[in-house]
Amino acid sequence: MHSSIIEPTTYHVFENEAAQLEQCKEWNLLSEKASKAKVFFYKRNGLSLPCSIIGYVDKMTAVIELENKQLHCIHPSYLKEMQAANYGQRPAAAAEEAAETAGSEPVGAEPEGSATETPQEEASPAAEPVKLEAMEADAAGNQAEETAPEEPSPKGKAKKEKASKLQLPEDKVKMTATVKEFTTVPNNFSDNDDEVIIYEAVSILEPETEIGDAWSSNSATLKKLELEIGDKIAFEAKIVSKKLTRHPVPYKINNPSKIQKEPS
Repeated sequence: MHSSIIEPTTYHVFENEAAQLEQCKEWNLLSEKASKAKVFFYKRNGLSLPCSIIGYVDKMTAVIELENKQLHCIHPSYLKEMQAANYGQRPAAAAEEAAETAGSEPVGAEPEGSATETPQEEASPAAEPVKLEAMEADAAGNQAEETAPEEPSPKGKAKKEKASKLQLPEDKVKMTATVKEFTTVPNNFSDNDDEVIIYEAVSILEPETEIGDAWSSNSATLKKLELEIGDKIAFEAKIVSKKLTRHPVPYKINNPSKIQKEPS
């Protein structure tokens, strides 16, 4: 067993490859055009170990499985950094500086529980491990920064404050939505734009909650339905607070499944 492993106590396993692809795209580990998963590499202490992403603890914590079937919690951004060919090639001076800031924490000690390995931990091997409290605070800070709404203008302040109070469920829920628009948005990791669908009258059935506008990737599954503007669909999905690039749509629908057209 590798000494740096942080095993999850509980986690969500991806239902299928489509769910895995959607989450990896949301974490920017795969491009929006990717049609299948790929092998990732977990790099630590001079080793480069093949691994696969099998699930997640929460939006900030991916769960990977190594070749020896060990499970490990890791921040998605950290895993992305590890895919760079020059990852870990740090100058000795940087390692010494990191060691000084690490204090007297013993090298090789592991935090308890299901803490996530984050990019801030890997300043150098000598700087490991970061204390559990610091890791949790950092993860919470990253999540707050990622999901915090933009500073509202005076005219739209009341409207945005109301929207920010909407409590989104953490798990998949039954929903309905009406197709409003088909469009594309730029993809910094590809030469082609990403195809997306914008929906209106989006609602969660239980508990009954009106969402308004939301968007999703126009995946291969959705394309098979040959949707048109005005079509109403029912499905199960996870909804998160994520604004669509260049459009005033604040919520994203992830991993829709059991999709059905409703009679018009």
